[in-house]
Amino acid sequence: MSSKSSSIESVLTENRSFPPPEAFAKAARVGSLAEYEGLYARAERDPEGFWAEQAAELAWARPWSQVLEWKLPDARWFVGGALNASVSCVDRHAASWRKNKAAILFEGEPGDTRVITYGQLHREVCRAANALTALGIRAGDFVAIYLPMIPEAAIAMLACARIGAPHTIVFGGFSSEALADRIGDCKAKAVITADGGWRRGAIVPLKDNVDHALAGTTVEHVIVVERCKNQVAWTSRDRWWHDVVDTASPAHEPVAFDSEHPLFSLYTSGTTGKPKGILHTTGGYLTCAAYTTKLVFDLRDDDVFWCTADIGWVTGHSYVVYGPLANGATVMMYEGAPNAPRTRAFTSGRDPGAGLDRFWDVIERWGVTVFYTAPTAIRAFMKWGDQHPAAHDLSSLRLLGSVGEPINPEAWMWYRKEIGGDRCPIVDTWWQTETGSIMISPLPGATPTKPGSATRPLPGISIDIVNKDGVPVGPNQGGFLVITRPWPSMLRTIYGDHERFRTTYFGEIEGCYFAGDGARRDADGYIWIMGRVDDVINVAGHRLSTMEVESALVSHPKVAEAAVVGRPDDLKGQAIVAFVTPRSGFIGDDALAKELREHVAKHIGALARPEEIRFADALPKTRSGKIMRRLLREVASGSTARGDTTTLEDQGVLEKLAQSFAHDD
Repeated sequence: MSSKSSSIESVLTENRSFPPPEAFAKAARVGSLAEYEGLYARAERDPEGFWAEQAAELAWARPWSQVLEWKLPDARWFVGGALNASVSCVDRHAASWRKNKAAILFEGEPGDTRVITYGQLHREVCRAANALTALGIRAGDFVAIYLPMIPEAAIAMLACARIGAPHTIVFGGFSSEALADRIGDCKAKAVITADGGWRRGAIVPLKDNVDHALAGTTVEHVIVVERCKNQVAWTSRDRWWHDVVDTASPAHEPVAFDSEHPLFSLYTSGTTGKPKGILHTTGGYLTCAAYTTKLVFDLRDDDVFWCTADIGWVTGHSYVVYGPLANGATVMMYEGAPNAPRTRAFTSGRDPGAGLDRFWDVIERWGVTVFYTAPTAIRAFMKWGDQHPAAHDLSSLRLLGSVGEPINPEAWMWYRKEIGGDRCPIVDTWWQTETGSIMISPLPGATPTKPGSATRPLPGISIDIVNKDGVPVGPNQGGFLVITRPWPSMLRTIYGDHERFRTTYFGEIEGCYFAGDGARRDADGYIWIMGRVDDVINVAGHRLSTMEVESALVSHPKVAEAAVVGRPDDLKGQAIVAFVTPRSGFIGDDALAKELREHVAKHIGALARPEEIRFADALPKTRSGKIMRRLLREVASGSTARGDTTTLEDQGVLEKLAQSFAHDD
């Protein structure tokens, strides 16, 4: 087992020594099902009053005159109110007893570490804000951030918020083409990047990608963090972070912005292949990010909160930066891959198991108490073997979370047993880039859980399951998952295309927000996410959820991961094609394929038996860990039209699958 270093232990001991602040003392912890139902009912009776209470937890420079102005599909929240997001996340804590409390604990992939207190964070954010202002960045100017998971990423976000410059973060693994698309769409005036970032021992050439992306754009300045010390090209528009930020004044007077002032845009892939710039505004987004962080994770002042998402995704926005920091929490940031050893000596001769315990090592050494990660990662941990978490002391953990896609019951049970030791509740959360914050989740200690179910909507969120005509369906009947009433962190538009916003999210089910997920509600009122409605296969007139077939496949002890899609079939309409990754030690062959077909038939029925099973070492996933089933459908049907693939983590995985199909034709 590893042990905490003395410096880390001293930081954590100091964190625990602070007295609980009044803000946490008055925070409503929901401790029973009756309390949850009472709070939910109160929010249903008076939604505007409920959300006003949550918004009041932030630092407002000017009170609002109206809680909500709603003209479907357009919402304005906390009308007339003014605030600055960085003040709620940094200034008020730096001016309190939290000044010397750790705000960010950082570990780089090579093993370097940093601890940044709220007092230090305040000074760094002020310096960055002054540097941006000196370069001519003004309120309303977009700034693109293209950084690895290092503290400068959070500092850059908060500095942009401080001066009213909306940020658009592009995940550091995206290509120069994807970066160019996003910079061009929002007309960014500046880019903040790094010379490189560490990923599985290799340097991701971030600055080189920026240089290739900027031709013909509106970018005037590029600020570069020196991270990997790799050689980069230099032009007159380039500035080193340490030259312009580290030398700037640590004092900066924040300006209050209207509650509806844009805070950020974040691009998500569209079905047409054209990314959508999801725009969120300051007051409403920050209200929900702070509220859900505190409620869902039962946040306490001695917690070390680790959301493993990159800030290039909305999860990282809400639950690495804005939500936890608004609550004065200590957040963990880790730079690299979950299977990277804590050394720069990455060689082909290394023990193949080296680094497969990296996350558990981080949890043990830093004393992580709340761990929030993706089902895809959990299934990867299962595949790597139980011995890796078993070698570490994970007793600091008190709460586990799941995010990104529905978690299959088998992964849920493994997570609970092997990581939580049956002592940690699991919060399995449903939300989207567009919702800005968690919408459906169990509350620890209050909502009894069911493996694989997101359970019930949070207080203040109105969810229903309806048919295509908008009529609610009965228990255990599949339908469209809709949100029937506005909520503060809802997206305001697709940047530059409001009509696309209206038709995409409010054009399918009259009077409701709908973004493509199907679900069912069981007899206890628990919601089960069935996956995208376009992830439903129509076999001989019978609609089958791909999620149900995938869950059946993954329940087999020889399967680590599975993705199911439909392909055109002259007889059945659609045939089921399954892509399966076997668990370590098992071979994907005809015998296993036959075994899996019968396993699915036994669990669901003969109609669900896959027509074809393809074995693969890996499945095509986005950088946030979601399986790209759209691309698998194209591979299964023989199509060569790939659409937008910029979100893929590894293009080689898709190419290998496509070649496999081509060779069999």
